[in-house]
Amino acid sequence: MEDEESAITARDVRKSYPGAPPEAGLNGFDLRVAAGSVCGLLGPNGAGKTTAIRILSTLLEMDGGRASVAGFDVRTQGRRVRERIGLVGQYAAVDEILTGRQNLVMFGRLNRLPAPAARRRADELLERFALTGAGTRPVGGYSGGMRRRLDLAASLVVSPPVLFVDEPTTGLDPAARQEVWTAVRELVDAGTTVLLTTQYLEEADRLADRVCMLAAGRVAAEGTPEELKSAVGGDRIEIVFSGPADTQAALPVLARAASGELSVETAAYRVGVPVAERTRALVRVATALNEAGIEPEDITLRRPTLDEVFLRLTGDDRTEARV
Repeated sequence: MEDEESAITARDVRKSYPGAPPEAGLNGFDLRVAAGSVCGLLGPNGAGKTTAIRILSTLLEMDGGRASVAGFDVRTQGRRVRERIGLVGQYAAVDEILTGRQNLVMFGRLNRLPAPAARRRADELLERFALTGAGTRPVGGYSGGMRRRLDLAASLVVSPPVLFVDEPTTGLDPAARQEVWTAVRELVDAGTTVLLTTQYLEEADRLADRVCMLAAGRVAAEGTPEELKSAVGGDRIEIVFSGPADTQAALPVLARAASGELSVETAAYRVGVPVAERTRALVRVATALNEAGIEPEDITLRRPTLDEVFLRLTGDDRTEARV
C-alpha cells in the first residue's frame, strides 16, 4: 500500500451518506498518484470527487478501505498527513478586506512561521504567482483569476509536497482559467504532486498526466488522456454534406476508406469516419469523394476528445446511427 513512488494511494475506499442513494459517495474507490504528477478526477456532480478529496485530506472519515498520502496512513496518521498537504477548495478562502500580502503573512503565522519568515515567504509567493503588483491592494478588488492564484499561493505557504485542488476554475472566465492552469503546471514543474477534481474535460486534458473517470463512486476508467481517447476509436475524419442526397451517396464511398463503423448524424448531414492513417486517410477520402462527384461542405481530421470518452463511459452516446 505505501508505495514509495506513489504520493497518494487509495484501495477500496467506501463512504455512504444516510438517506442518499446507493451510488452516492464512494463505493470501492481505488487510486494511485505518482509523485510529482497531476492526476485529474473527472465525473459529474455526485460521482464522489469531493468526497474523495475530503477523505484523503483527513476532513472526512471513510467507512472502509485504506488510503495513504505522502507515505502516511490517512486513518491512523492524520496529523502527519496534514503536515504534508495543501488544500484548495471550490471557493477562495482568503480575506477580502486584507491585502494579498497580508493574507499570505497571516497564513504563514497560522502555520507557525516566525513573523520575518512569514513576510519573506509572502513576498516569494506573490512573485511566483505574478501578484507582486497587486500584493498591496485589498483582495476585494481582485479578479476571479487573481483570487484563485492567491488561494493557491496560500496553500503553499509551507511548501507541501502534495496539493489537493477541488474544481479550481468553477465560475471563472476563460482568461482567468488560463491563469490558474499556468499556476498549477508551474507547481508540478517544481515537484508538487497535484490531485485535481474538475467537471471540465478540457481542464483535465490540459493539466493531467493521468485521468481517473468516476461514476457512482468508483473509477470507471483511468489512463493518460491519450490512452483514454484511443479507447474510443482513435482518429476520425468528420465530413459535413449539403443535404441528405449527398450524405447517402457518400456512405458506400466512405465505408471503403474507414477502419471501423461509420457514425451518421442524419439531421446534421455529418458522417464520422474512423481512420488508422491520419494524413493518408484524409487524402484518400477527399480523392474518393471527388471521383464520385460529391463535394462536401466541410471535412475535418481530428482526434477524439475526453468529452467523447466520458459520454461513452456513461452511456450517453448521442450519435444517431452507426453503419
